[in-house]
Amino acid sequence: MSSFNRLLMSLLLIVAVGVSYGDTTKNLLEELTNAHGPSGFEGPVREIMQREMAPLADRVEIDGLGSLIGVIEVSKDAPNIMIAAHMDEVGMMVKRITDDGYLKYQVLGGMLPQALINQRFRVLTKKGYVTAVSGLKSIHVIPRGSRDLKLDHNNIFLDVGASSREDAQKRLGIQAGDPIAPDTEFEVLNGSSLYLGKAWDDRLGLAAMIEVMKRLQNKRPKANVYFAATTQEEIGLRGARTSSYLINPDVGISLEAGVASDHPGITKDEAQEVLGKGPGLFLFDASMIPNENLKQSVINLASKKKIPLQFNLQPGYGEDGAEMQKAFTGTPSVNMTVPVRYLHTHYGVIDRNDFDHLVDLLTALVYDLTPVKIKKIKQF
Repeated sequence: MSSFNRLLMSLLLIVAVGVSYGDTTKNLLEELTNAHGPSGFEGPVREIMQREMAPLADRVEIDGLGSLIGVIEVSKDAPNIMIAAHMDEVGMMVKRITDDGYLKYQVLGGMLPQALINQRFRVLTKKGYVTAVSGLKSIHVIPRGSRDLKLDHNNIFLDVGASSREDAQKRLGIQAGDPIAPDTEFEVLNGSSLYLGKAWDDRLGLAAMIEVMKRLQNKRPKANVYFAATTQEEIGLRGARTSSYLINPDVGISLEAGVASDHPGITKDEAQEVLGKGPGLFLFDASMIPNENLKQSVINLASKKKIPLQFNLQPGYGEDGAEMQKAFTGTPSVNMTVPVRYLHTHYGVIDRNDFDHLVDLLTALVYDLTPVKIKKIKQF
């Protein structure tokens, strides 16, 4: 091989590596979904968001519950847009250690016991990660008539390889109150546009906020924009309440994971979003009915920009928009989503195209929300 050909091959290899690792959005999604942050223990996620927000915001604030707020401020007199996504994921907490060294747990957020069987977890101790696996009696010893019994969390335990309570405490450093997170690694699903990972609820929203902040560097909005990475959403929307009172928003936009209905075992009456058809806009959930003027503005803008948009109504669902909506004398709020299959389990699936469309729509919405537009939205 000539020296020219060797040089050409080297350049092609560099380009190939650059293409492989140059998707910063995918890299951010991967880092966020792999990070562990059960409700009340969002520190690792907050570190990532602080790193990403700092060079993009005019300032970064932290409220009393640990919510991180990146501010793009155009004027003290301009209205405030609050965009929120939560850092916490569903997980557990060590309740107690049995005499034999097994762990019993308290759930943090809505997790079906059926979804926890024979899965890997990480116990996040002060000494570091401890691997755990959820245990269940073998089928060989369960009578046939008992194999279909309904599980509850009290039937499930975690095995950390400890020989006793003392061994779990002293050797592994496990204590009551330690958080527990699913042990799942991000993966592009078989070369498709589908991404596999845990905690898409709501690392999707966090990544979308960062991508929008990047785009706002090119052109300043007409209103102040507060990007709030909130805490403890899964156990009562707690961080959104405190951050809403810090920000005092004129408009609230919640970014969330939607419930996809495009897989066996679910019906369109239970959920309406599907992967690959664009972001979702909630018309109803258990915590909030969106403001009609703001909702219609999102719909009209999506149509104008030719961005696909789908709708969902979820009676068994709550989100940070509810706390923004109730802050002070009330705030026009909406909930925008990326559809996710298998929500609140170890393995969720999203379509990258839906995420990109959400970023497009949210960026356009921020620019569309001028002081005059916001004043009209707030009128009834």
